[in-house]
Amino acid sequence: MNSHWRVALLIFAAAISLAAVGRLAPIPQDLSYHNFVDSRSFLQIPNFLNVATNLPFLVVGILGLAAARSSRPARIAWSAMFLGVMMVAFGSGYYHLSPSSAALVWDRLPMAVGFMGLLVALLTEYVNPKLERYLLMPAILVGVSSVLYWHLTNDLRFYLWVQFFPFLVLLFLMFGMRGRDRIYLLAAIGFYSLAKITEIYDTESFSLTMGIISGHSIKHLLAASGAYAIYQMVRPDPTRKEQTG
Repeated sequence: MNSHWRVALLIFAAAISLAAVGRLAPIPQDLSYHNFVDSRSFLQIPNFLNVATNLPFLVVGILGLAAARSSRPARIAWSAMFLGVMMVAFGSGYYHLSPSSAALVWDRLPMAVGFMGLLVALLTEYVNPKLERYLLMPAILVGVSSVLYWHLTNDLRFYLWVQFFPFLVLLFLMFGMRGRDRIYLLAAIGFYSLAKITEIYDTESFSLTMGIISGHSIKHLLAASGAYAIYQMVRPDPTRKEQTG
């Protein structure tokens, strides 16, 4: 499909899906979300495992920033994505020290940046190489605005759109991707889907592991694994010589 038609189709899909979300009833933040089953402290750190399991985001973010600078065409968008991943370690760690809706803002802001960076990077590399220049900053502003809108109105509709619309686009792009990229992206989507499931079954996971680790802590590890799969996709392929000249 011609790249201009693909851009037009994506804009149409974004407009239609956003309009559909706008017609939904407001979705308030469920305050029970902050009641995590594992509240154990260690080394005087409250909710220790929910805090500590954010460290992999920091590692993956640093690795991804280094890879983004040296390889792919959409360097700035990939850097934005991995900067978001890195900052999740701090934002989510801060939130889990004392969970509240006010602290959750600092968890969701870097996630929104990461989702938008991922979206623009893939659109740049697989739809039109000019999109990074024109789309990255507006996309990040949309992501940040969705979090601020939720914070000010207690309405999650647009934040949920920012979180899930990129995955609809990824499915659209999947058919035209290089084999290596497709495999790692599918792995990332799989890890993220499992992370959302374990988040829902926080208490049940804690019981199944005999109180070793909760579903929310497992969610962090799975989501970081998804980000690591993206890092593997972005870094230069060690089995292939990069073309020069």
